[in-house]
Amino acid sequence: MAQQKAEIVGKVLTSDGLPAEGITVTLSPQPLTALTNSKGIYTFKNVSVGTYTLSISSVGLLSQTRSVEVTGTAMEIGNIYLAQDRATLDEIVVNGVANKYTRKTSPYVAKMPLKNLENPQSYAVVTKELLQSQVNTNFDDALSNVSGIDRLWSSTGRPGDGVSYYTLRGFSTQAAMVNGVVSIASTSPDPANIETIEVIKGPSGSLYGGAAIGFGGLINNVTKRPVDTLGARINYIGGSFDEHRLTADIYGPLLPNKKLLGRLNAARTHNGTFQDAGFKQSIFIAPSLRYKPHENLDIQLDAEIYKSEGTNPLMVFLNRGRQLQARTPDELQFDFNKSYTANDVTFRNPTTNLRGNASYRINEQWTSNSTLVYNNRKSEGYFQYVMYLGASDTLINRLAGKQDYVAQTVNAQQNFVGDFRVGRMRNRLLLGVDFLSQKAETHNSPYVQIDQINTSYDDPNYYQFNADSIDAAIALSSAAETNNRSRTQALGAYVSNVLDVTPTFHVMLGLRMDYFDNKGTYNFDRDTTTGAFNQLAFSPRVGLVYQPVKDQVSLFANYQNGFKNVAPVVQPLPDISGDFKPQQANQWEGGVKLNMLHNRLGLTASYYHIEVSNTTRGESIERDGQVYNITVQDGSRLSRGVEFDLTAAPLEGLSLIMSYSRNSSKMIKAAPDVNNLRPTEAGPKHLFNTWVNYRLQRSILQGLGFGMGINHASENLITNTRTTGTFTVPAYTLLHASISYSYRQFDFAVKGNNLTDRKYYRGWSTVNPQTPRNILGSIAFSF
Repeated sequence: MAQQKAEIVGKVLTSDGLPAEGITVTLSPQPLTALTNSKGIYTFKNVSVGTYTLSISSVGLLSQTRSVEVTGTAMEIGNIYLAQDRATLDEIVVNGVANKYTRKTSPYVAKMPLKNLENPQSYAVVTKELLQSQVNTNFDDALSNVSGIDRLWSSTGRPGDGVSYYTLRGFSTQAAMVNGVVSIASTSPDPANIETIEVIKGPSGSLYGGAAIGFGGLINNVTKRPVDTLGARINYIGGSFDEHRLTADIYGPLLPNKKLLGRLNAARTHNGTFQDAGFKQSIFIAPSLRYKPHENLDIQLDAEIYKSEGTNPLMVFLNRGRQLQARTPDELQFDFNKSYTANDVTFRNPTTNLRGNASYRINEQWTSNSTLVYNNRKSEGYFQYVMYLGASDTLINRLAGKQDYVAQTVNAQQNFVGDFRVGRMRNRLLLGVDFLSQKAETHNSPYVQIDQINTSYDDPNYYQFNADSIDAAIALSSAAETNNRSRTQALGAYVSNVLDVTPTFHVMLGLRMDYFDNKGTYNFDRDTTTGAFNQLAFSPRVGLVYQPVKDQVSLFANYQNGFKNVAPVVQPLPDISGDFKPQQANQWEGGVKLNMLHNRLGLTASYYHIEVSNTTRGESIERDGQVYNITVQDGSRLSRGVEFDLTAAPLEGLSLIMSYSRNSSKMIKAAPDVNNLRPTEAGPKHLFNTWVNYRLQRSILQGLGFGMGINHASENLITNTRTTGTFTVPAYTLLHASISYSYRQFDFAVKGNNLTDRKYYRGWSTVNPQTPRNILGSIAFSF
């Protein structure tokens, strides 16, 4: 009698529930081998009855095994989930060459797992591998690898908006998203816990609302996740201007069955300055737990605890009410090697972030993703401003106050993602709701003038500015303190669907409804509430993707919308309404994306056109011989440009990233003072960045690496009105280089920044001097 034979069928999925293609599955002891197809499915035929060991493996993956008892003619193996998610799996080494500076997939950009080539929206990714090769110590420098974005202001830590300001596609924005959910801070994020930074370009109101993002795009930080392998990396970086940074990343399973995983990231940082005073020191701790009670449920809990203290960074505010006498930084009689502060005039920014996420696979077609985020942040201490307020560009005023500000943010988000077919067409459907609640309480002293000093010489009064002088000036001031509380809420519901009309033609349609409710500002001293209002906004999006070469080349086009709520105003005439509609930003974009040569070459290149409507402006009207100044909402603004972001790994050991952008912006219909002029928040017209890193692979010097990078920005009009004229920050080009060496578990590196010692500035109605040449050394130990 012939022995009974069986067929075995199973599926391998990534940790985020996507099919894992090209995974080797082995059935021992025969052995039989199969590869998973594009759906993650593997098949063994003609298997004899008996007990076998099923194992899965691939280059760069931790192998997994499962015992299988074959008893019948057909059997189906339960889903096997890899420790890696889809983005990580895409980075598996192919023939020894890996593009470590890119990610092919993101679960956050579209709020669903979607390949970059299938997504009609432009975005760029900064990976932790890139940050490591650049000996990165701060968040601002990390963003210098992306096209279309440039820093306007360094982080001030001040109440309400203390995070660094950036220009993105001609509009100001801040980093306010973590893992796809609003997470506002009072100072810039510590990069120790960052897996990738996603710069999502263009107005994105249909998915993310309008409460915390800019019209040019948003910045989403993706944090590191616990993994089921034991390991750690300890890194010390030290260098010029008294910079010291110690980081630790420790991870691994907390139970033998690997259902409970843990990770801890921590950092201790001290930064000095090239000026005569100034510093910042911080401590950062980020524990994370991941629990998988069964294969369909994944629960993750994260915390980030951050404390910092430092002086205010020097930003010299130019006069906004008269024609400027100096037109460039060199024409100002100002010593930028002075900080205009003292080391006891400090500001603190304690921040706590708590996040919980539960991902549940309901069935083969549907997944539920629930997220709850709590954020508490403070801004407390002395905050100062340095301003030209008088008639001369040699007399500068120093103002300061004591701040006591605390804010809480709660963001709850529920998404359902379906992946199913209607007929022959695949649908990936997102149904979501989110709720954002923000509350802030302020108890601040008034800002008072401490002194006025002459910047054209070494004024002896310069050295009398300190904490005691601020306290004395506040005590003598008759100005009122600020004691208030503000609250806002936003409720959004959204739907988005990616329809595969054919395997190479995708259509995305999306719509968001957003209800914004400003509860007003309560004044503790007067027992009054003012400024309450609410608004309803709708935000659509349409995207098209065609892949002439599937999974390698895609042509994309999109229409995207964003919105910002606009508060009502009190008009001087009763028959003129002071209620307004939300501002609307409408973008049209088209471009090409490449992912070729087994992920060795990645490119996104596009042209965009963004027009903002419903902006407000002042207008004078005459009634009965009297002139009234009213506010009208008929203004508009235009921003358009081209961008490209390139990553490549053409040779084993060689990685490079390159970006370029050109932006043209102007006010189309605005107040006469700025009409038809370039907005100052638009930043430089041209930006170019590149970084190349090469590590020897097969020689007696194996492990030796070299890196080199360039950052270029064209001139920047940081003041541009008819009242003041223009103030121009000159163009600059910076050169950076590094040398590194890896030996067993140790990594050594030396990095030189701004090697030509270029004197350069940034700004946004302010002149912000930047760091001259500096050298960093790094040593890391991993296991």
